[in-house]
Amino acid sequence: MDSRELSSAPLTGDPTHPGPPKGAQPRSGKPGGRRNQDWSCSLIAASLVGAFGSSFLYGYNLSVVNAPTPYIKAFYNETWERRYGHPIDPDTLTLLWSVTVSIFAIGGLVGTLMVKLIGQFLGRKYTLLVNNGFAILAALLMSCSLWAGAFEMLIVGRFIMGVDGGIALSALPMYLSEIAPKAIRGSLGQVTAIFICIGVFVGQLLGLPELLGKASTWPYLFGVIIVPALVQLVSLPFLPESPRYLLFEKHDQAGAEKAFQTFLGKEDVSREVEEVLAEGRVQRNIRLVSVLELLRTPAVRWQVVTVVVTMACYQLCGLNAIWFYTNSIFGKAGIPPEKIPYITLSTGGIETLAAVFSGLVIERLGRRPLLLGGFGLMTLFFGVLTVTLTLQDRAPWIPYLSIVCILAIIASFCSGPGGIPFILTGEFFQQPQRPAAYIVAGTVNWLSNFAVGLLFPFIQKSLDTYCFLVFAAICFAGALYLYFVLPETKNRTHAEISQAFAKRSKACPPEEKTAEKTADRPDPDSSFTLDSYIKNGVV
Repeated sequence: MDSRELSSAPLTGDPTHPGPPKGAQPRSGKPGGRRNQDWSCSLIAASLVGAFGSSFLYGYNLSVVNAPTPYIKAFYNETWERRYGHPIDPDTLTLLWSVTVSIFAIGGLVGTLMVKLIGQFLGRKYTLLVNNGFAILAALLMSCSLWAGAFEMLIVGRFIMGVDGGIALSALPMYLSEIAPKAIRGSLGQVTAIFICIGVFVGQLLGLPELLGKASTWPYLFGVIIVPALVQLVSLPFLPESPRYLLFEKHDQAGAEKAFQTFLGKEDVSREVEEVLAEGRVQRNIRLVSVLELLRTPAVRWQVVTVVVTMACYQLCGLNAIWFYTNSIFGKAGIPPEKIPYITLSTGGIETLAAVFSGLVIERLGRRPLLLGGFGLMTLFFGVLTVTLTLQDRAPWIPYLSIVCILAIIASFCSGPGGIPFILTGEFFQQPQRPAAYIVAGTVNWLSNFAVGLLFPFIQKSLDTYCFLVFAAICFAGALYLYFVLPETKNRTHAEISQAFAKRSKACPPEEKTAEKTADRPDPDSSFTLDSYIKNGVV
């Protein structure tokens, strides 16, 4: 019996989990009208509350430091002069500001490395809840730094906020992946990217001079962080834990069934429980693997490489370079400097709309076309943007074409590459491998983020507008790799995805090996239940 048959077969001899009722609709892989039934109120609430207190804050902290930059630098200078009796050296000020911005990525890397240890003891939901403590502490430090006259509080707060982002971008996609029915797994996973974009947009909006982007009110920009954290802290406890976590790691079948009933909005969840148990049935000696063990496992080698490539391209594809050039390009187009912050809001709006569009179509088009199309279009528009920036003084209409290219690059990124890498990490790996896989993905994500912040000024200084050709090459290489390696994961079980990769790596996944070993001998425990699974497995 292959994994496709096994995932839908009832567990023999288990009276508590009968097979599908007579006349039930077969699972053909084409959910059709059933897709709307999968969206229960609890599922929507879990995704919105989880993302608002997690990925929203990540996106908000990416953009919130841009508007108050001159005021924060003035605060640094005043504090330095008050302490040492002379103005700060320009190079020292640049160094302090660079540390303030880039330490967010270092904190993210630390948070990523912490998430497996925290998640193993607390679970997905309580990891998100505990993570709010980091956000609240960071918000208090950063918002009080001006009144305390200590710029070190702002830097430390940025680091702690990075820790929050590192934990959130691992725990949230894992939680959403494990609570979602496979028919809407992609759409639910895209909520992470949508709220990142909304966070970026809100950070731009609140940074306007009419709101909080003033010398006297910029600390409130960081105090706002407390609001999403408190909303998640008081709302998420009323929603269930991941049923997969309860089954595999807590051995709580009753709790898992109750969680399934809440998230799916129906009483009969025997089919869903059987599918999850079937995954465990073929992994008798299941246990949480370490990162080193994951990297050494031949059966998941291509999954690991694909996650590394997609997460690296996610950060190295050049979107940060777009933000660097936005103000100058808008200025060249004749937009008055005082109006540029308002025009910049259009980029945040385009981001959000493109991410929502991706969430609406991902279950129809699939992950593969959106990723390939996104990276392919970014390659094209980066090439056109290089030409328009080089020739922008030749004709008055060329800067406007540059603006169109910028918006097109942002839309292309958010429609696929901006969110799907987080979804793929949850889909590629089965339960015991998933925490280690998110550590690998998060480490690549934050190291790439740090590398871009560190190296981009030098790339821009040496290549000027031709720096976009570097990013075009990265996008093209990523699209080329994904074209030859990435299988479509839409509406497929974790076992089926593992089998698709196993064919490429020419290594049997763990479940196949287990099946081969037990195929020729009778199973003494033919009536498989969760209790027998626990006896044979160590998590």
